Amino acid sequence: MEKKAEWEVGGFQFGSEKDAALARGEQEKIAYLEKRLRYDDPESILLIYNKTIENHIFQTPVGFQYLQKLKDFLISKNLGTRAKGIPLYQQYSFRIEEEPAPRIAKQRVAPSQYRELRARLRRSVILNIILVLLVIALFIITYTGKNANILNYEKVLTNRYAGWEQELTEREAAIREKERALHLEE
Repeated sequence: MEKKAEWEVGGFQFGSEKDAALARGEQEKIAYLEKRLRYDDPESILLIYNKTIENHIFQTPVGFQYLQKLKDFLISKNLGTRAKGIPLYQQYSFRIEEEPAPRIAKQRVAPSQYRELRARLRRSVILNIILVLLVIALFIITYTGKNANILNYEKVLTNRYAGWEQELTEREAAIREKERALHLEE
């Protein structure tokens, strides 16, 4: 990755234009503060220093360097114990027992690859919708089918036994009628 000269701010070489722009913005904030700070009133400096830390005003090394300058001033005025520590928003080392989260590099996708990925995604979504519809259809077929299965076994068995019972009742009635007919003729 090529480092560009315009990405250098305050003696620090940044890795992206966005970070360099953030550092330039912090330089403007520093210039604004320097015009308004009264170094003859260390209590006001302490208040401003602590507020900038609480509100996360500075996030780049340019801002951290300025905060260190203010903290050194406060230490020279015996107010260093009341000044908060400068928070760093990065982790610089990992312990052995911790597994660092893998960094995922952002990759630029060419327009042709983008179209291909988009088409593959569209095909995948369509295929998934079709599969869901098939599963729903299989459940409907299984539930409404005449064969006994785990979804409708009770209904199928009840209907089957009811049919057998009705058939037996009809046969008994037919047999009794035949018996009556035979007894009358004798």
